[in-house]
Amino acid sequence: MANVLDDSEISRALVVMAHPDDVDFGAAGTVARWTARGIEVVYLLVTDGDAGGFDDDVPRERMAPMRRAEQEAAAAVAGVRDVRWLGYPDGRVEATLALRRDIARVIRQVRPDRVLTSSPDRDYTRISPSHPDHRAVGSATLDAVYPDARNPYAFPELLAEEKLEAWTAREVWLSAGPSADHHVDVTDEFDTKIKALRAHASQTEHMGDRLPEMVREWLTANAQRAGLPAGRLAEAFLVVPTA
Repeated sequence: MANVLDDSEISRALVVMAHPDDVDFGAAGTVARWTARGIEVVYLLVTDGDAGGFDDDVPRERMAPMRRAEQEAAAAVAGVRDVRWLGYPDGRVEATLALRRDIARVIRQVRPDRVLTSSPDRDYTRISPSHPDHRAVGSATLDAVYPDARNPYAFPELLAEEKLEAWTAREVWLSAGPSADHHVDVTDEFDTKIKALRAHASQTEHMGDRLPEMVREWLTANAQRAGLPAGRLAEAFLVVPTA
């Protein structure tokens, strides 16, 4: 079992994901629990999701603003009001020094106790969560947490020009990876999670009634692996201490 900080020890959390809807598929129930407990949560989306969607009648130039609006609506469902964007091209994200600096900048701005991001590791048993953008963002975020954001001499322009002091996040939660050591019971937040996912209409509308059934199946499997009682639902994470 992971050595996880109690939510009472957390004031702020930063969620860093590649695309709009990534956080809602992986962690909307958990985020809703955090915000209900008074934790301030900020979302940082690396891309606008401009390569997403299923409707050929929607012009490509409309997709990015549509998905931004969908994510902000979904964030509000989970109690999140601060959504930030980096504007990297969807489908072409790499764990570059530039991306590390951009994420480290936001870590120093937000000063979170906890960071949640996607796993940098591929899951060979279920390929869809291991999108290359997800893995690149997870890798860059871990590097931004350690050593970039906490080292005042890394990206010195952040301190010298932007007056952003170094900051150490106390733990990182990794979502959608091949292994997990911490599960959050989100049975009571299931309807909230589905409402957040339905806000991403360009991505989920075509699923219809299959969406809650599919999500319930995933969360049930997580709960069973965690040893929770029958009928419970859980989101799964690998928790990485940073001390």
